[in-house]
Amino acid sequence: MGRKSADQRRAEIVTATLLLADELGPDRLTTQAIADAVGLTQAAIFRHFPTKQAVWRAVAEAIVETMTTAWQAELAGNADPELRLIALIRVQLRQIEANPAIPAILHSRELQTENAELRQSFRALMMRFQGLLTAELKSGQAGGAMRLDIEPEDCAALLISLVQGLAIRWSLGSRAFGLEAEGARLLGEQLRLFHVPPPQEVKT
Repeated sequence: MGRKSADQRRAEIVTATLLLADELGPDRLTTQAIADAVGLTQAAIFRHFPTKQAVWRAVAEAIVETMTTAWQAELAGNADPELRLIALIRVQLRQIEANPAIPAILHSRELQTENAELRQSFRALMMRFQGLLTAELKSGQAGGAMRLDIEPEDCAALLISLVQGLAIRWSLGSRAFGLEAEGARLLGEQLRLFHVPPPQEVKT
């Protein structure tokens, strides 16, 4: 087998970092642990990434790219605003199931106090997601399916809170339930509150 390219090594380091962040926790993760996982020395890690913060930035870039691609794929296959909304939430939950370190990274010291660029990357990602949800909610209002007396931006924020709260419960509960399945059930309850109520029958 030939020697791995620099790009392959960097991708390997990012993958290992995500796995170790799940196993050890982001705040306990060291460059030595990453080096051991990929069979390199710490010095070799720093040849690919000059600082530990740079490793985290690459992790954020990988997550952003993966999520953005997944959102676009879901939106491309559907025209109905509510089905698109459901698809966005479900694919987000699938992404968290596939990368369970994400909730821990979002609440880590690394993100909150030690790496402003990492924090900004995730903030921008969540704002983009909220924008996509808001657009579908507005489309639902325009089509007559969603109530006009609700603010789409607020409803989008509620849906993001549903995802984040469920992800935390899933993590704390040792992942004892299917994240996407539970999310779909709760989302159905939430969307019923957004729907235009059926017309009342007039009693004679």
